[in-house]
Amino acid sequence: MTTTALPPRATRTSRPTPTPAQAAARARRKSVLHWIAVHTGALAAALFFVLPFVFVFLTSVMSDSQAMSGDLWPHEWRWSNYADVFNTPGFLTWWRNSLLYAGLGTLFTVCSSIPVAYALAKFRFRGRRGAMILVISTMMLPPQVIVIPMYLVWAQQFGLSGSLWPLIIPMAFGDAYSIFLLRQFLLTIPKEYLESARVDGCGEIRTLLTIVVPMAKPGIAAIALFQFFYCWNDYFGPQIYAAQNPGAWTLSYGLESFKSAHSVNWNLTMAATLLVMAPVIIVFFFAQKAFVEGVTLTGVKG
Repeated sequence: MTTTALPPRATRTSRPTPTPAQAAARARRKSVLHWIAVHTGALAAALFFVLPFVFVFLTSVMSDSQAMSGDLWPHEWRWSNYADVFNTPGFLTWWRNSLLYAGLGTLFTVCSSIPVAYALAKFRFRGRRGAMILVISTMMLPPQVIVIPMYLVWAQQFGLSGSLWPLIIPMAFGDAYSIFLLRQFLLTIPKEYLESARVDGCGEIRTLLTIVVPMAKPGIAAIALFQFFYCWNDYFGPQIYAAQNPGAWTLSYGLESFKSAHSVNWNLTMAATLLVMAPVIIVFFFAQKAFVEGVTLTGVKG
């Protein structure tokens, strides 16, 4: 009886070890591909956010007839559209009212929120946690729930209807979201700085002004920007309290009236829209570093 010999099993060939030059070339190729992928995604996201502003700008410098057509590029650049918007009766008044509302509202909110946030972050007292919960709970209450009783108080008791003061004055008593955000930032400040100031004889107010406030500039900048943007874009508040007095309208509310009056002039409407957005964009462009730093550090410690 004869047996047939089986062929030997093929041995697995080992992959050759790349040379240092090949490894460096491979790492360089991988780095280039990663750079292309990241920047392509960033460019796509940037175009997604920028293209609407480009469309608004291009439409704002078109003629009346071209703005109603499907053309995307102006045949002639009409910069006079911006002058026509500024010459609209009441537009400069809306600007002044928006600056007053946003400026005083931001100032009052910052000045009233800093002491409360400092006390909740650095003081140890009975009921501290309950006070923080009470502050946070006020953020869960929609403003539409209390708008009727608040309007009756400001209109009948104080006679301030038809003005922006019912919106500005309450900001002098603190804002729940600003207090919470700033309190989270103040928790990141080491207590050794405060103890050193107290050893040197500083009282709480002096410690707050000379030690805490300079170290909390990013957090203060963040809540100031949040409040400025809120006041500048607020439509609901001026509609409730200032609708019956055109002299107290803000840009956000006056823009609705402007759009109704120029419903067929899309170029003027877009020019007015761009002028309303411009201050917010400019402020954020110059303050974005402090804003991002302040928002980032608020979540470091709870």
